[in-house]
Amino acid sequence: MTGVETRSVARDSLFLLADIRVEQNAETYRVRVRNLSDGGMMGEGHLRVQRGHRVSVELRNIGAVGGTVAWVQDNRFGVAFDEEIDSQKARRPLQGEEDPAAAVVKPSWAHRAPPPPHPTTLRKI
Repeated sequence: MTGVETRSVARDSLFLLADIRVEQNAETYRVRVRNLSDGGMMGEGHLRVQRGHRVSVELRNIGAVGGTVAWVQDNRFGVAFDEEIDSQKARRPLQGEEDPAAAVVKPSWAHRAPPPPHPTTLRKI
């Protein structure tokens, strides 16, 4: 690793739990979600998966998301989702259907760089 970020998709580093089921197995496993993006996740847990396995991940505030195991290393693995999700929803507290005003939440910028300044506000030194 060079320390240079080469991915083109923003990821959120976080710690949340999710339930995952490998399609070849009826058993559900509880795993830690270490990184989450709109297109995939990095999970950690004691389950036996291999690259190419089809999985279903139950994410908080999102529901079941289908995907494919993209890589495995020790007890960590990557999942590429079949369809993009709104990864910010998983960071929000659990919400009930009875309070629609609670669904309005500003995006979290805790793990993202601020936008660059407008060129006209820069000064030359």
